[in-house]
Amino acid sequence: MTAVAIISARTHAGASIARRYHGAVAWRTFVVGRSLSRTLIRALVIALALLLISQYVISPVRAYGISMQPTLEPGAWLWLSRWAYLGGSPARGDIVAVSLAGGQAVLVKRVVGLPGERVTITDGEVFINGVPLAEPYVTRRRPWNVGEAQLGPHEYYVIGDNRSMPAHLHDFGRAARSRIAGRVLHR
Repeated sequence: MTAVAIISARTHAGASIARRYHGAVAWRTFVVGRSLSRTLIRALVIALALLLISQYVISPVRAYGISMQPTLEPGAWLWLSRWAYLGGSPARGDIVAVSLAGGQAVLVKRVVGLPGERVTITDGEVFINGVPLAEPYVTRRRPWNVGEAQLGPHEYYVIGDNRSMPAHLHDFGRAARSRIAGRVLHR
């Protein structure tokens, strides 16, 4: 072997080792960064941002029970937009999450009555100020009869889409605006 070949082989082997070492350093720099303390601070900031977003902007909620069938299936994960009503109010037909006492659990319901309206349910049909409400999302109805409810200035009337079960098995009625956690985003 000539001196040039020996130098070339050693240089090639050294370059290979250097490339492997540089690759490991590049990977460590990519994962950890140049400073472990800066990386930990970045991770903490990202975790805090995700926590704030999930608490105050958009949150996952789970639909339990069958009261919103066929629109929402039981056990389905949904996204709750907590900022949906910052500049406005819930509209008729919106699917909302209503906070229960303690704020940890929510009911997923549809808004049918708006503030100041009179809501009555006769033979399973919802009437708003004496006029029947068109509800294409309700596929089956039972003959529910619920007396008139005059809604206050900050109250909404909410009810599930599944009206095929007896009324006493349903949670529905007035919901104060302060209890509406946000609008459910679906489909």
